[in-house]
Amino acid sequence: MAEDLSQQERDLIANLIRDGKPVPARYIPSISDSPLKTELIWPGKSTLVDTTVLPFQSIEHIDEPRKGTTQQYDLFSMSESTGRQSGGWTNKLIWGDNSLILSSLVNGPMRNEIEKAGGLKLVYIDPPFDVGSDFSMEIEVGEVSVKKNPSVVEEVAYRDTWGKGTDSYASMIHSRLRLIHSLLADDGTLFLHCDYRTSGITRLILDEVFGQERILNEIVWLYGLGGSSNRYFPRKHDTIFWYSKSENYYFNPPMVPATSQRMKGMDKKAPDYWDIPNINNMAIERTDYPTQKPEALLQRVIESASQPGDLVADFFSGSGTTLAMAEKLSRKWIGTDLGRFAIHTSRKRLISIQREASELAKPFRAFEILNLGGYERAHQVGVDPGLSEEERNIQSLMKREEFVELILSAYGAQKSDQLEPFSGSKGGTAILIGSVDSAVTQDQVQQAIDTALSVGISRVDVLGFEFEMGISPAMSDAAKEQGLTLTVRYIPNEVFDKRAIAKGQVKFYEAGYVEAKCEVKNKVLQVTLTDFGVFYRQNDADETAAELRNGAEKIVVDQGQVVRVAKDKKGIITKVNLTSNWQDWIDYWAVDFDFASQPELIAVIKDGKEVKKRTGKYIFENEWQSFRTKSDRSLELTSSPFTYADPGNYSVAVKVIDIFGNDTTRVFKIKVK
Repeated sequence: MAEDLSQQERDLIANLIRDGKPVPARYIPSISDSPLKTELIWPGKSTLVDTTVLPFQSIEHIDEPRKGTTQQYDLFSMSESTGRQSGGWTNKLIWGDNSLILSSLVNGPMRNEIEKAGGLKLVYIDPPFDVGSDFSMEIEVGEVSVKKNPSVVEEVAYRDTWGKGTDSYASMIHSRLRLIHSLLADDGTLFLHCDYRTSGITRLILDEVFGQERILNEIVWLYGLGGSSNRYFPRKHDTIFWYSKSENYYFNPPMVPATSQRMKGMDKKAPDYWDIPNINNMAIERTDYPTQKPEALLQRVIESASQPGDLVADFFSGSGTTLAMAEKLSRKWIGTDLGRFAIHTSRKRLISIQREASELAKPFRAFEILNLGGYERAHQVGVDPGLSEEERNIQSLMKREEFVELILSAYGAQKSDQLEPFSGSKGGTAILIGSVDSAVTQDQVQQAIDTALSVGISRVDVLGFEFEMGISPAMSDAAKEQGLTLTVRYIPNEVFDKRAIAKGQVKFYEAGYVEAKCEVKNKVLQVTLTDFGVFYRQNDADETAAELRNGAEKIVVDQGQVVRVAKDKKGIITKVNLTSNWQDWIDYWAVDFDFASQPELIAVIKDGKEVKKRTGKYIFENEWQSFRTKSDRSLELTSSPFTYADPGNYSVAVKVIDIFGNDTTRVFKIKVK
């Protein structure tokens, strides 16, 4: 009560309130009628919930794998049809920051789609909890293996999670759990996977968000693998917390074989400790993704807490195990991850499941790959997505100068806006910078070429987040014939992190190129890949050579080549290119035989109502694909034949994804007679 306070304490509280500063928690019971709840406090904790709403962009749609025909299919039905889906819920694989994704799901138009699908019934998340983990992994390039490092975006996110130790981890998981709680159906539940490093603080945050009375189980996963120690008991388990949103939730107690001799051959209800082996090195399901969990574990989770047809989500989906098991168990799903390679790994895994189901005449659902694209980038530079289109365009123009300075700084260039359309220069090279939220067009590139030639500039670099699909090596070749060197480079998303810029971690890679032959005979098309080039770089071969000790060697990736750098015992350096064939760089390729047939639509709220509007882009309809797997490293270079129903002019899009998960798409024009 207030009368228990001294005059000095009353004056202190009054001054704090007057100055808008927080009142120490110990005084709250004395100045408030509300009962004080137990609450976890840490530096940087926020009571604000993100309400950002950004439109989702559908960049790829995968329906029936390897179609190769023009046959039409009935409306999708889980019980009556397999193959092509023309209605109903489409599963969603979303690439991007899960904080923005969750906020947009909770507060945006897709919330209605989720509710129409029955609501979100189950969430499983396995957030990063190992502060010392190495998230690099070995991948195959031709006959050699190279280490794939995490992207700078992933490193930055991980640094943000652990940069201030437990405090920053607590802030990360707290904000996301509040959004997940809001998104869950009233009868939904959450499984959160962690280990001894974060289980204590995670349990307290879960109690705060869901309520102490909502914990259903603290599950111990006994995985059995791992090293030994002479300093502590071997660590052989993780913890999975299971919470419900309300008293009304679904539970199907799993049955497991009895282990005692007396009850041998009988099944019993599984206890709260799950003895499920981790993935062995030879397992078919193994993807070599660092954080992959066994399918048997996710099968137990999904079957215990959801029913066929329910919607399941994983917002740290990694290699896609939750999504794979949801698909196999006839659940709808949403998966999100920050890593491009994680999305690519999941895509291959899910297409493989589609193929298996198709071959067995079993039902499966279409899925789409989405991101927040240019809207997320615009948000990062301070453009308010809630404004009208006209107001947003005005704000974008105001932010343009700040954005250009950021890009030039990361590129090591100087500002120079005396000559339109160029924004700066680097040495004798003029720099053209595209928009933050839209693709660089052919017309923009052509204007840059014409202007440079008219004033005697011999080198032009074009920087953009996206490029119109018609921009190809042909434009560079045409410019070269006129004495102009034209280089097209991608602006990486890492550019928005000033720490990455300061450390020189931001790399601008030249756009890859795809060459293909499209042969049309009697309305039948076959596409053959003929060349592919990338300029990806993880290491500097010269810097690596300088750091090597005598007698050592290292395999690096530099300028689109795998190079063995060696230093003999006398200190003599040799470099050997190990990339023998352009095909070695391809992990996956796909064809849309009638690109531009599916305009991209985004859902936005206007005057309180949901409306659909065209973006000017098209969805890549993934109708045929070939990709490497862990067990089969072969790759088809010619597509199955595709038969067109009608003569006419068509656009054929070919998408190639390299071994690091980066994609390059090119559109070819064909005439069908």
